[in-house]
Amino acid sequence: MKRLRNLFAVWLLCMPLAAMSEAVLNINTADSDALVEDLVGVGPQKAMAIVRYRQQHGPFKQVDDLALVDGIGAKTVEQNRTRMTVAEPKGGK
Repeated sequence: MKRLRNLFAVWLLCMPLAAMSEAVLNINTADSDALVEDLVGVGPQKAMAIVRYRQQHGPFKQVDDLALVDGIGAKTVEQNRTRMTVAEPKGGK
C-alpha cells in the first residue's frame, strides 16, 4: 500500500511537468503536418485549407478567426483553443 501511495505521489508531481511541456501551436506559422499532428479534428484536407486560407488572407489575428476557414467550425476551434496561438513566442522568432 505504501508503494502505491508513493507511486501516486510521484505521478501527481509529474503532472504539472507534462502539462507545461505541451507546446502551443502557432496557427500562423505551422505547416499542414503540424496542424494535423497537434490539432484535434483536423486532418490533411482541413490542414491544407488552413494553409491556403492563410496564404490568401494573411495571418490570423485571433484564434477564433480559424472558424473563417471552410470546413472549420466553432466546435473545432473550441476543442483546440488551448492548443493554439497566433502570437509569436516571447523573444521573437
